[in-house]
Amino acid sequence: MQRKQPDRAQRGRLLERELTGTIISAFYETYNTLGFGFLEQVYVNALAIELRLRGLHVRQEALVMIYYKGFIAGRYRCDLLVEERVVVEAKSSAILPPTSQRQLLNCLRCGSIDVGLVLHYGPDPKFYRLVSPRVLDDH
Repeated sequence: MQRKQPDRAQRGRLLERELTGTIISAFYETYNTLGFGFLEQVYVNALAIELRLRGLHVRQEALVMIYYKGFIAGRYRCDLLVEERVVVEAKSSAILPPTSQRQLLNCLRCGSIDVGLVLHYGPDPKFYRLVSPRVLDDH
């Protein structure tokens, strides 16, 4: 089965560009201040503080509903939900587990949020921006 591609007008548009840019900026601010080596919860708390200082609404350990054929099949507890529009998962391991991106992508695919970020507070900070496959399928 071939996946539909967004039309030319949609290709240049980055969903939640400004909001994800602010979150990524806050991620680097917290990483540069704290460095590598803390437990994940320290980074999540620091990031929540930083985002709130920047005027954003943040919910920690928020539940995101997972749907199957229109019915709630489960709940996914994310580290942060920012402005009710972006799911954020923070990881603090030396090596990012390969399942981190897949779990978030599944949450986006079967939930109601379109954009998510995996923020890796590893020896070298990295971020991964994911978009729900539903968004591509709608175009």
